[in-house]
Amino acid sequence: MKTMLGSFDSLEKFFLVCAVSGGFFIIIRIMLQFVGSSSDMDMPGGHDAMDVHHADSDLGFKFLSVHGLSTFLMMFGLIGLALYRQSGVGPILCVPGAAAAGVIAVWIVGKLFQGAAGLQSSGTLDNRDSVGATGTVYLTIPEKGIGRVNIRFKGRLRECDAMAIHGEKLDTGTPIRVIKVSDSILMVERVA
Repeated sequence: MKTMLGSFDSLEKFFLVCAVSGGFFIIIRIMLQFVGSSSDMDMPGGHDAMDVHHADSDLGFKFLSVHGLSTFLMMFGLIGLALYRQSGVGPILCVPGAAAAGVIAVWIVGKLFQGAAGLQSSGTLDNRDSVGATGTVYLTIPEKGIGRVNIRFKGRLRECDAMAIHGEKLDTGTPIRVIKVSDSILMVERVA
């Protein structure tokens, strides 16, 4: 190993150090993700390479995350070493080529994270989506008062506060339909 490193000139050693240090942080990050660590290793202002949801951060800070920098360093080092040592390209072409490969790698990783973030869902149901849904009265709705109903919408059974739209009393078990939502209270009517 020492004889192999001895044959490297200073530029090759620089590329090797970049590739090894970037790869080290990527391996650590992957191991932490498999373990389930939720700690955020990003620098202030950055979030997983490219988070386009924060309008107050500029493009420079989107690249300044541990993940973005380690991806850039690893690809910069690997491509630079390959261009310089294997292809025989001079330093004038291999350094910009390695930098371009690093930027492209960060861009690809950013797009992957952006796509993965689009797959997330809060799982929160909005009561306004329940208009038209049917269900039954769970706790009696008193005359001009509030009771509870069970309704099914968006594939889920929900228990919500409800009032009769005409102010009538609705007993437990009465079939109902949601007419509108006022604040967080469902306005319902009896289904005939």
